[in-house]
Amino acid sequence: MSGLGTRTIVEINQAANQFQSSIVLKVGKRFIDVKSILGLSITLLTHEVYRLDIHGPDEAEAKQAMSDLFKKHGLVLQED
Repeated sequence: MSGLGTRTIVEINQAANQFQSSIVLKVGKRFIDVKSILGLSITLLTHEVYRLDIHGPDEAEAKQAMSDLFKKHGLVLQED
């Protein structure tokens, strides 16, 4: 099991918290609020495929920012 570094988790969490939209990470049967640093720290692994569900007033901007960050850190997002 290969976890991500603290810096990556904090960067993703801080970016998510800049948006009003709800940002939920789906991996397997788990649903994690990306704004929860604890949830991220026990969920983000480099070998998983993730899906982001983003809903709210700034969802387009949030989706782009989160997608860019996941790619930057080598995390695979499932295409819609």
